[in-house]
Amino acid sequence: MTYTPNLYRLYKEKIVPSLKEKLGYRNIMQVPRLEKIVVSRGVGGAVSDKKLLEQAVEELKLITGQKPVIALSRKDVAGFKLRRRMPIGVKVTLRGVRMYEFLERLIHAAIPRTRDFRGISPTGFDGRGNYTLGIREQLIFPEIDIDKVYKIAGMDITFVTTARSDQEAFELLKALGLPFREIESTKRKT
Repeated sequence: MTYTPNLYRLYKEKIVPSLKEKLGYRNIMQVPRLEKIVVSRGVGGAVSDKKLLEQAVEELKLITGQKPVIALSRKDVAGFKLRRRMPIGVKVTLRGVRMYEFLERLIHAAIPRTRDFRGISPTGFDGRGNYTLGIREQLIFPEIDIDKVYKIAGMDITFVTTARSDQEAFELLKALGLPFREIESTKRKT
């Protein structure tokens, strides 16, 4: 018997039928699904301090459970003392079981630890059904030991879906449990 994450089981049993009905699809294969999650972190300071890159690799490995890939610069930028093919970031692409495990830990353990949390912004959609969430500090993840942190840094988490529109992706991510902030649609009358 193979392991199935709870969030994936919830998606198959409850979210797919409810989204099929809500979005008016005739076939369950039309229902949007989460394809992959990309966790990336820019390390521009790695040009002068190699320890920042090593720390970023270690922290993303702890957070995601997968070894990150080092992103290299594509061109020279004299103002930043940057040469072509210098390491400037790290990223991890999660799919399948690891993706759902990471999403579950993000929703239930990491996001609630954010200082002054009122919900995540619903404006991070790109127009093609993908959503990017910016995190200001890596300390919200329970896997990070605060005593071993060299420098506090943020990261971007991109949710790539098969949704055809931002509204469909919003419904999918909300059903999966992402705590979106309510938008004030009515302005105050004075």
